Amino acid sequence: MLDPELLERITARRAELDELEEQLAKQLAEVRAERDELAVAEAVLERMTGRLAEQRASAGPMPGQVTGRPVMLIPHREPGVEEDSLPWDYQRIIAAVRQAAGPVMAREVGVVVGVDVSVRAKLEPLRSKLVRLVVRGWLRKLPDGRSTTRL
Repeated sequence: MLDPELLERITARRAELDELEEQLAKQLAEVRAERDELAVAEAVLERMTGRLAEQRASAGPMPGQVTGRPVMLIPHREPGVEEDSLPWDYQRIIAAVRQAAGPVMAREVGVVVGVDVSVRAKLEPLRSKLVRLVVRGWLRKLPDGRSTTRL
């Protein structure tokens, strides 16, 4: 004869395990669904990253924004990136440096490109552009502060 108390315990434990199995099956289904979503997200990210890389490689300088105003980013000088990919005012600065008989100061460039060099506030943006062109490899800056074209 089976002990009724023992049978009741076995039945109760079986019910607990059935409930736990149901919870674990639900959790497993949720984990699998999330893992599938992550796989899709990863595939989309890889595809979009590839497209963006292709677009960046085929595009010129990309516009950006500073304090809500559109600005043009100046690319680094490298094979395949031509001067005409620079904004027009930067092209004029390089042309002015190239036309000079030798290395030039910002003030001399300003005269050629039409900047009022008597007003410091108008000359400083030109200096910033010259520095940007030096940093990006389009011009060379000598120790005395004069700029020249790259060799």
